[in-house]
Amino acid sequence: MKPEELEAIYERVRNWGRWGERDESGALNFITPERRKAALALPRTGETLSLSHDLPVTPSGEMRSPAHHHMLIAGDARNESGREGYESARDYMGTEIHGMGITHVDALCHTFVRGKMYNGFPAEEVKSNGSVRNTIMQMRDGLVGRGVLLDVPAAKGIDFFGSNEPLFVADLEAAEKRQGLRVGTGDILFISTGRDARRASAGGQLDPFDKGLAGLHPECLPWLHEREIAVLASDGISDMMPGLDVPDWPFPVHQIGIAGMGLHLIDNCHLLPLLRACEARKGWDFLLTVAPIRIVGGTGSPINPIAVL
Repeated sequence: MKPEELEAIYERVRNWGRWGERDESGALNFITPERRKAALALPRTGETLSLSHDLPVTPSGEMRSPAHHHMLIAGDARNESGREGYESARDYMGTEIHGMGITHVDALCHTFVRGKMYNGFPAEEVKSNGSVRNTIMQMRDGLVGRGVLLDVPAAKGIDFFGSNEPLFVADLEAAEKRQGLRVGTGDILFISTGRDARRASAGGQLDPFDKGLAGLHPECLPWLHEREIAVLASDGISDMMPGLDVPDWPFPVHQIGIAGMGLHLIDNCHLLPLLRACEARKGWDFLLTVAPIRIVGGTGSPINPIAVL
């Protein structure tokens, strides 16, 4: 693609002002109380599945700056509380929010296009002590809605997409047809590229900086805009890696989706258990709940999405 083609997509799908000049929620506005209530009727069995990976605490190709986790009080020092008879353990955790190996949600202050974030707010509104606009606090009351999983590799008869392979609109619609559903307004859309299966086939380690990632071709952005999805999630980062090598647009799904459409992105989901469960039940929509950490000024949050089947 050429830069002017991506520029045209950016202008076409931009939601600035759609929900008011001061709006900071973006496409989350599509999830109305009525749609949340409707999603509560989706579970059939009440089974719950985590869509998160374990918090990465050791360096790897997928997480080069892992979380810090250490004990403050361990079991051999359980009497150190200073209160007689009270035995306890305590620990500490600190982590980078973004990356290729941690399951997280991107706030709308995470990505800019020409110095502007969603709804035209300047990048300078993200200060050294946090952002004052478009922060993760827009999700402080949680994310609840209809989750939809598109198993795109299954629709193509493959186990997984390879390095830097694009998923096109035709692929998404083929998955819809195979599964007998339609992605619609307010949906929290999960797209599988088969990353978990690809990692397993590589022996359990897969460095995206070396081996690349499959992702959405930018032609999918107008489709996502027309379908009015509320959140985009993937087992990758939704963008291809290393990408299409278009000047100024290295991560067009992040740039156009977040800064233009006001679309929160959930990256690095663990989808394999959900893929198996949905295939077994022949149902690919479910109640989805996410409770991000309330990080004032935060550009995102580690999360543990829960599907209720």
